[in-house]
Amino acid sequence: MSGAGEKSTSHILQSLAVNVAIAVFKGGAAIYTGSGALLAETIHSSADCGNQLLLLLGVKQSGKAPDASHPLGYGRSLYFWSFMVALLLFTGGGVFSIYEGIHKMMHPEPVENVWVGVTILLFSLVLEGLSTLSNIRELNKRRADVPFFKYLRETKDSDLIVVFGENAAATLGLFFALASLCAAYLTHDGRYDAAGSLVIGLILIGVALFLAREVMSLLVGESADPNIEKQTRDIVEKSPELKALLNLITIQQGPGEVLVAIKVKIESRLTADQVCEAINAFERELRSRCPEVRWCFVEPDLEA
Repeated sequence: MSGAGEKSTSHILQSLAVNVAIAVFKGGAAIYTGSGALLAETIHSSADCGNQLLLLLGVKQSGKAPDASHPLGYGRSLYFWSFMVALLLFTGGGVFSIYEGIHKMMHPEPVENVWVGVTILLFSLVLEGLSTLSNIRELNKRRADVPFFKYLRETKDSDLIVVFGENAAATLGLFFALASLCAAYLTHDGRYDAAGSLVIGLILIGVALFLAREVMSLLVGESADPNIEKQTRDIVEKSPELKALLNLITIQQGPGEVLVAIKVKIESRLTADQVCEAINAFERELRSRCPEVRWCFVEPDLEA
């Protein structure tokens, strides 16, 4: 795996450890207080644990070497498992939280031992907040000068985006869970707690839909970073043997794995050996500028 992949794995492991601890504490507090919002948050954190295990599986599978059945490798495996995570976040987190909120709204129950729930939520908020800040620092490091939200839409690192989405949703959900729990206690109205569960569910569904849309594009076959096309055109323009770029296709095959296919005009005076050398020189230059280019196919055409 590339360095990027290793860094992404460390973020997944960090989030997994945080969510395991939080799920245990939330679950105990939900039983102790009878809070629907806390129960929704417990299910959310438990689902996140399973999601991060799926991401780890995806990272491992995406690193498998190409073989006869998959000549372009298994890079898109990570996109598949990232999409599955989005679906599980939608159903296991969002839909269940809304169901729990509706149930509690129709049959409100008083919350008890609120201080336990508040303590656990504050503890969880600190852990999730630190984990989210760690994701943001990594995103800032990778995006360079690209605006933050534009990078979220355009990046090919699906695992990092999924983990960030989960952590950001969890942090926001914890805030609403804390507010609803306190409101239910102060007003002695359990419907505020139910409303917190509904809001958490809507947040999770919104994040899940965003992640599913972004990952689906990669899974279907999205073009690579525009900079690769720019560098390809620049190399062709500066080459004396390659006269014009006729066609160019780039495909993101996985994190740090790009396929480039071009059709290019060459001078008719060149011999077969010179054509091969010109193509080889192009490939070397492209890979030196864009190390993520793993496959490069060049189809020569005669100059008109």
